[in-house]
Amino acid sequence: MGAGDGEVAASKDKASGGGAERTSLDGVRDKNVMQLKKLNTALFPVRYNEKYYQDAIASKDFSKLGTKLLNHVFDLSAKQNISEIYLHVQTNNDDAIAFYKKFGFEITQTIHNYYMNITPPDCYVLMKFIGQAATKK
Repeated sequence: MGAGDGEVAASKDKASGGGAERTSLDGVRDKNVMQLKKLNTALFPVRYNEKYYQDAIASKDFSKLGTKLLNHVFDLSAKQNISEIYLHVQTNNDDAIAFYKKFGFEITQTIHNYYMNITPPDCYVLMKFIGQAATKK
């Protein structure tokens, strides 16, 4: 899942006084979808097609977009008799790890130096058995 799984388009502003930086997040809209594309290209080893971005813009309920997409993957996988799903998550992305664990994914492996342009460069492989394989587990 890319950066479009919720709120994106971070902007940093200098706070008054101490010079500290503050980051605010915004939903995906026509005027900031290019920022999302740039973030995804820089951060993730996969490329998303144009439909992905149009769906992100069309979704009015950004907080549930990731859940809807993941449930769609589960439905398609069940229809195609796919028995397991795996994905990669950066090791410091606690929110994503918690999100996927909520759906029954488990960390099965750590891959060092998976990402080239971000720190930390390591990722976890998360896996979930689905369909009949889930009941055999």
